[in-house]
Amino acid sequence: MPGERSWNVKKIGVLTSGGDAPGMNACIRAVVRCAASYKLEVIGIQRGYCGLLEKDFVRLAPRSVANTIQRGGTFLGSGRCEEMKTEEGVNKAVQVLRKEGIEGLILIGGDGTFRAGVALAKAGDIKVIGIPGTIDNDVYGTDYAIGFDTAVNTALDAIDKIRDTAGSLQRLFFVEVMGRNRGFIALDVGIAGGAEDILIPETETKIEQLCLSIRRNFKKGKKSSIVVVAEGDEAGGVFQVAQQVWERVRLDYRVCVLGHIQRGGSPTARDRILASKLGAAAVDALAEDKSGFMVGELKGEIALTPLEETYTRKKAMDSSLLQLMKVLAT
Repeated sequence: MPGERSWNVKKIGVLTSGGDAPGMNACIRAVVRCAASYKLEVIGIQRGYCGLLEKDFVRLAPRSVANTIQRGGTFLGSGRCEEMKTEEGVNKAVQVLRKEGIEGLILIGGDGTFRAGVALAKAGDIKVIGIPGTIDNDVYGTDYAIGFDTAVNTALDAIDKIRDTAGSLQRLFFVEVMGRNRGFIALDVGIAGGAEDILIPETETKIEQLCLSIRRNFKKGKKSSIVVVAEGDEAGGVFQVAQQVWERVRLDYRVCVLGHIQRGGSPTARDRILASKLGAAAVDALAEDKSGFMVGELKGEIALTPLEETYTRKKAMDSSLLQLMKVLAT
């Protein structure tokens, strides 16, 4: 937190980019209020990098972020910007920031957000700090990203309800959760929801083995089964998986795609606390003249990871949870 010294950075910007995640508003709130304690001016950049290129700015003061901690989504707006993938777009963004007098930039998002941030830092003298905000939780350098816990609990609530009707109708359900490239949501939801199987991009989906397991469960007297499928599973997605299973076992089934409900809703306490801690840590880092890092949380402690490592290194998954699921599903 601030001391008596004079900080080099006087004016900072904050933006949210890519897919929205519950807790982003709590993070913006923390950035604004912690910056105020350093007497830093904060400029909110609306609609992500598109808003940066179009100078869509709003000044943020401590009162302007009142009653936002409980809101899902991001009040600054978000989006993806193809222009920022070009050298011309990056140079334009640098010029906009210089003209506005923004010396430091806090980026809340995932790997695409951080790639553009690295390009910005290299192209100009802009200090850049990233904060992981993605329900997929696939960013290297942090145990949890903002929004992951809320997404898992939202999906879990849906699966609990599905289990009620699955048991009543004695049916097999295939439930698709988000996770285009990684299966962190599917793994946590599957374990917590008591799924009979979990299909994720990190492991090969063996349809015959899945069918054998389903037959075995029903022969043991199970009246229903739930299979959690990450949307990026290499077997072709939940509908193709379900069809392949039906062709072999001929059991009545239903498919449920949870979709974007996992992105919405009021953030959990865990996400609000994480967002608050990381927002404050990002301001601390900028005020201390650090740049080119992501602030994350590893084993309960704030950790700085070079931005480039967040997307060039692969975040490890706890594969032992898959083995645990198979034991618990018997």
